[in-house]
Amino acid sequence: MHDAHEASIRSDGAETGVDSSGRWWMVPTTRKRFLTRAAVAGATATGLSALGPVAAFAKPGGPIGPGNSKASREDLAILGAAQIAEALAVTTYTNIINTAPFFAHLAADDQGYLRAAVQEEMSHYLLEESVTGKPSPFTVFYYPPNMFTDAQTTLNVLVTLEDAFIAAYLVGVRDFSTPDLRVTAARIMGIESDHRTLARVVGPGVASEDGGPIEQITGIQKVAESVDPPNNNGYERTLGLAQISQAVEALEPFAVKSVAEASGFDVSRPFTFVPFTPTLPSALGEFISFAG
Repeated sequence: MHDAHEASIRSDGAETGVDSSGRWWMVPTTRKRFLTRAAVAGATATGLSALGPVAAFAKPGGPIGPGNSKASREDLAILGAAQIAEALAVTTYTNIINTAPFFAHLAADDQGYLRAAVQEEMSHYLLEESVTGKPSPFTVFYYPPNMFTDAQTTLNVLVTLEDAFIAAYLVGVRDFSTPDLRVTAARIMGIESDHRTLARVVGPGVASEDGGPIEQITGIQKVAESVDPPNNNGYERTLGLAQISQAVEALEPFAVKSVAEASGFDVSRPFTFVPFTPTLPSALGEFISFAG
C-alpha cells in the first residue's frame, strides 16, 4: 500500500503535487519527453527513445565488472537515469557548500555531513559512468527561486531530491536484471536515505540569522514534516514509482531550461556540474566490487 500522501501518477505518466511556490510540481510532463531530450543531448540514442537515451550509454551485454553478469538495455536505462540524478546531486551539494550563506554558520559536524555527501554522490556518479561508458547528457541544472540563498528553500529542495533518488534506486532494486546490480542499487539507496535523514538533522542547526532553527521540511510529497525525529521513515517511500522514466521525469524542471522556466524556476542562474575525483570518508565504506 502506498503512503497516503504520495504524489499521484496519472495513466499518461504525468505527476501532480505542489511545492512552496505552488508551481513546478503541478506542471504535467509525459514520460518520454525528458528522455527524448536527453537522447538529443547525448547524441547517440537514435532509435532508442522508447527506452530513453540512457539505453545507448553502453552496448547491451557490456561487462559490469570482472567475472560479473552483463548489463542489459533496461539496466543501462536505469543506470543512465541514475547518472543524471547523481550529477544533479553533486551540483546541489557543491553549491550548498560553496555558495549558501547558511552553510558557514552550521556546526562543524553538520558541515562535515554535507562535505561527505558530495564525495559520496560523486563516487556514485563515477561508478555508474564506469558501466554506461558515457557522461551524463545533462550538465547544467536549474533550481527554484531562492535556492542556496534561503535555507528553508534549500533544505526543502534537498530533501525533495533525496526522496526522488531513494525511489529511483528502489526501481533499480526491483528491475535490474542481475543480483549484483540489484544489491548495488540497494547499497546506493541506503546512502541516499542517510542523506535525506541528515538533511533533516541540519534543519534545527540553521542559525537564527539564516532563518533558523528550521523545524519542518517539505519533501517531494509536499507535506511539511517535523524534523523531530529526523529519521521518520519506518520503510523507505516508493512514491508509487513503477518505471525509471517516472523518476527521471520528476527531474525535468531541474535539467531542461524551457521546462524550468515554465515551472517557475530561476533560469537566470544556471549551475554547472563539475566532476572531480572523490575521497570517501572511510575505506571501510568504499565500493570494492559489484559482488560486494
